[in-house]
Amino acid sequence: MTVLPPPVHADRRLVVRQGLSVAVATSLYGVSFGALSVTSGLSVLQTCLLSLLLFSGGSQFALVGILGGGGTAAAAVAASSLLGMRNSLYGLQLASTMRATGWRRLMTAQLTIDESTAVATSRADRSLRRLGFWATGVGIYVGWNLMTLVGALAGNALGDPKQFGLDAAASAAFMGLLWPRLRAREPVAIAVVAALITTVLVPAVPQGIPVLAAAAVGAAIAWCRPGTGARR
Repeated sequence: MTVLPPPVHADRRLVVRQGLSVAVATSLYGVSFGALSVTSGLSVLQTCLLSLLLFSGGSQFALVGILGGGGTAAAAVAASSLLGMRNSLYGLQLASTMRATGWRRLMTAQLTIDESTAVATSRADRSLRRLGFWATGVGIYVGWNLMTLVGALAGNALGDPKQFGLDAAASAAFMGLLWPRLRAREPVAIAVVAALITTVLVPAVPQGIPVLAAAAVGAAIAWCRPGTGARR
């Protein structure tokens, strides 16, 4: 059995640099969210509380996107919750690495998102995984909330979002998050099926329902596909 040497300072600096670079890039989305949220009818305070408490970019964009499009609060919350369920799977994946207790457990749960999970799981050493998780998660939490406030104040001053293209911010952000994942046939196929279902349902059902239907179909495909759970 080969014993791995302990991580050196250079490795730790590299992990911190990676986490912070991801944090800076991700936090910039907060400007779009803040602007879109206030121009969809939420106040600056409500917008900032969403980022502080919900802190899940995809779920936040879904919530304000549906509300801004005239959808019901129930549809908005349902779509947001479905998108947020993936964080529970990330938590299971990170449980053996983080081993958090007490207040750290609450902090870990709040910071378990796509980016912090990706940086953490990219490392083999447990201490580097933890460092990557905290550097990325804390960096994004601080940056996302600051940029949300900036975007909310700017959106409040700008007025009509359609004049500046902010009504398309949620769709553009989703595409930016989705595109790097479309490298294999399976995710591409699921994305195409979800897009077709959404296109067919948009003219026929209330706002928000197409998003729920597409998310449900994607989840069903992932759940039923043999071997999916084993790879995770």
